[in-house]
Amino acid sequence: MSTSTIEAQSDITAAVASARDHLLALQDGRGWWRAELQTNVTMDAEDILLREFLGVREIEPTERSAAWIRSQQREDGTWANFHGGPGDLSTTIESYWALRLAGDRPEDPHMVIAADFIRSQGGIPQARVFTHLWLALFGLWSWDEVPALPPEVSLLPRWVPLNVYDFACWARQTIVALSIVKAHRPVHALPFDLQELMVDGRTAAERATPRRTVSRRGIALAVLDRAVRVYERHPFAPLRRIALARAEAWVVRRQEADGSWGGIQPPWVYSLIALQLQGYPIDHPVMCRGLEGIETFTVEDQDDAAGVGAPQGRSRRLEACQSPVWDTALAMVALSDAGLDHGHPALLAGARWLLGEEVLVRGDWAQARPALAPGGWAFEFENVNYPDVDDTAEVVLALLRVGAARSVAGEDGAVGARELSAAIDRGVAWLVGMQSSGGGWGAFDADNTRTLVRELPFLDFGEVIDEPSADVTAHALEMLGALGQGDSAAAAAGTRWLLDQQEAGGSWYGRWGVNHVYGTGAAVPALVAVGLDPAEPPIRRAVRWLERHQNTDGGWGEDPRSYDDPLWVGRGESTASQTAWALLALHAAGERGRAVERGVAWLISHQRADGTWDEPQYTGTGFPSDYYINYHLYRLSFPLMALARCMHALEPGEGEQHDGRVARRLAGIRARSG
Repeated sequence: MSTSTIEAQSDITAAVASARDHLLALQDGRGWWRAELQTNVTMDAEDILLREFLGVREIEPTERSAAWIRSQQREDGTWANFHGGPGDLSTTIESYWALRLAGDRPEDPHMVIAADFIRSQGGIPQARVFTHLWLALFGLWSWDEVPALPPEVSLLPRWVPLNVYDFACWARQTIVALSIVKAHRPVHALPFDLQELMVDGRTAAERATPRRTVSRRGIALAVLDRAVRVYERHPFAPLRRIALARAEAWVVRRQEADGSWGGIQPPWVYSLIALQLQGYPIDHPVMCRGLEGIETFTVEDQDDAAGVGAPQGRSRRLEACQSPVWDTALAMVALSDAGLDHGHPALLAGARWLLGEEVLVRGDWAQARPALAPGGWAFEFENVNYPDVDDTAEVVLALLRVGAARSVAGEDGAVGARELSAAIDRGVAWLVGMQSSGGGWGAFDADNTRTLVRELPFLDFGEVIDEPSADVTAHALEMLGALGQGDSAAAAAGTRWLLDQQEAGGSWYGRWGVNHVYGTGAAVPALVAVGLDPAEPPIRRAVRWLERHQNTDGGWGEDPRSYDDPLWVGRGESTASQTAWALLALHAAGERGRAVERGVAWLISHQRADGTWDEPQYTGTGFPSDYYINYHLYRLSFPLMALARCMHALEPGEGEQHDGRVARRLAGIRARSG
């Protein structure tokens, strides 16, 4: 073997070892991994507004939150929804308003430039409905101009269109709570108004314009909205009392053990407001758990310790969600790829913790699948109401990596292979039972596909149904393939569905990650795992798409604007996670050529001294077009997976040493990585 081959192989080996060691060091003593989920400052602004409304806002925490919000303002005065994105009107309004509560003055330079932007975009009337609702809570917008959302919706049976189970779980929890808020129409007066954000003397209704294209169904729903708003002002009292009681009980029943609702910010915040309006005092156990739980989602920072652009001094920011189950499963797969033995203590501890997180109660998913036994895993520490297909698939893949171990050790003893196998079997049975009728899988519900709800005037922000997606379906298929069930009826139906979703150019749309790079990075390994020959046309088209969209620096990147503008599809600054997704697909497709070499070289050359990678870009998706996430562990787990798999694939085998092809490839990696 040539010297250049040995040196290049050493580079990959060293990169894998460095990333592996860094990831191992991040494991919590209880077995899990978790890194920050960073989102936009709407979370922090609304946290200040929530505390003001509930009467629990304190000066010092407000100042720390305000410091974080100020640090994220861009030079043009705006706040964006993702790193490098355009200024967002509603996010800027809410940030400006929160800073007013924190004591910033309208004449302060950073406030003046923010107000200029807001007015240039049409001012407050052009904001989204949810911003208008927050403004109405404080008397800064008329409740009459907030679209209808009566609590009577909670009384509709499942077979009636627009019942609460037509909505995705995240939207469902939000609208039930907000229907209570809307029924009360509260006003918490402030010592200031926001007239500086108004544009002219026209009425708000005259100045507001639709934020989306309106279909015939949308026009019909707009007419219905006007009729229901009339009813909201003069509801039938007995029915309203029944509806409020039903909605209240529905909300209380779904509070999680950590005080959250679904482990996510929107229903959590609105549920606390709704219950206070229903008469729950701040010291009520439900309210106490809710407020205390928010503190566990708060990152207290000192001098930008995490390197996220926080200011010097003390600041605080709020996570919209936490991802320990997801992070732990991905970390275990990555470490296994990197060569950790299935009996390694870190993998065993991770498996032991994951087994304790299995969801064995029936949640909202049972509305569509009443005969299905519970099983599976959720995303968060506490979320028994909403396990999801994506996490369940990834956890099973992780547990399979330790399946050969004789036992899974824990502080309270060992868990035998029988318990491990039983948990996997329950998870697989639940996941297969959650397959939608068309063959694909959604994240939290089966057959949650009634698109009518998307056109409700109230819901102009974020996805509101949980229809099957290519990436979730791909992860389910990858799991079935790993179990040797690639020829099962569920896998066959899922494979047909996934192949039908391939875009004309060869990629797949990414619902939960940005975007076509993520979807393609999930779909190709899954299809190969269930038995599709890499030489088949769908795989070849995907490979060509990835090769065409590789950046000149060797990496891959895709900007979140690709959800709105086709010109951004497959385009963006190279990132570690997106480069890794592309490499995982190419590796699964059997590619070992120049595209793989260049991608590996990019990862090696951009690795930090501590073994991880910088990634300020947001490569996770909450709601396409509206809401994005920077998963701080993506920049480590996925590159480690990709490098480890490519390292093994590029290792010279018998006979390959003699023709020089592998030597040249590995030498090229070293040369390109500098």
